[in-house]
Amino acid sequence: MTSSKAKPRGALETRYLLLNGSSPETIDGEVVEEALACISVNGKEIATMMCSPTGLADLAVGFLYNERLIDSLDEVASVHVSENDCVDVWLHHEIELPERRIITAGCGGGVTFDDMSAEHPPLESDLTARPEELADLMHRLQTGAEIYLRSRGIHTAVLATRDEVLLQVEDVGRHNCLDKLAGAALRTGTAKKDRILLSSGRISSEMLNKARRLEVPIVCSRTSPTSLSLQLAEAWNITVVAYLRGKRMRVYTHPERLELQN
Repeated sequence: MTSSKAKPRGALETRYLLLNGSSPETIDGEVVEEALACISVNGKEIATMMCSPTGLADLAVGFLYNERLIDSLDEVASVHVSENDCVDVWLHHEIELPERRIITAGCGGGVTFDDMSAEHPPLESDLTARPEELADLMHRLQTGAEIYLRSRGIHTAVLATRDEVLLQVEDVGRHNCLDKLAGAALRTGTAKKDRILLSSGRISSEMLNKARRLEVPIVCSRTSPTSLSLQLAEAWNITVVAYLRGKRMRVYTHPERLELQN
């Protein structure tokens, strides 16, 4: 008997033709779900973004935090997610809101309100980690990505200590993942500073800027960094580890933070 219980959002049922060098095979599977969500603050819509329709409250609050429109969850009076994927955030106070922007989930990069040339002081942190610990955390990122294991086609990111995954999120946009992490950390009271950030997506300058806002000194990815992200990481005292796949990895900046054996 088939259960009528609705599956959690994030992936939708689909059917595709599998070609594998033999007779075509029809497969019933799932495809990652992408939705249009909007964020309003104190009754004013400020952003529309393509995203995964999961964790939208965390996405909205984390977006406001990463864009420095709020500094803590104490400023948030209420958050309401409507059935049409719009998030209404009400603050305890009025703030000067930026003009409404369009945010996309595409890998070409999102739009932020801050000028990327804005300066941050170097991050002060005594956190270190061993390469094998980072490899283990990346393995946990992959095995813990629930929607990815169902449908593929989605990014995931985690906030972790040296030996424990604290928070994990998924979204079609890699930038959205970092906003969801920020929101989840604020909601759960999880410390962001002196943690390790791992992402399945490319580390661009905008990703690095969000990581700096989270105050994480080690940023890891399964894929590549960009030239500007490395310049920012060098200036902001952030260790960037890329192409982290098993025991292989590339340490681009501040390798002194890793406990390397000569």
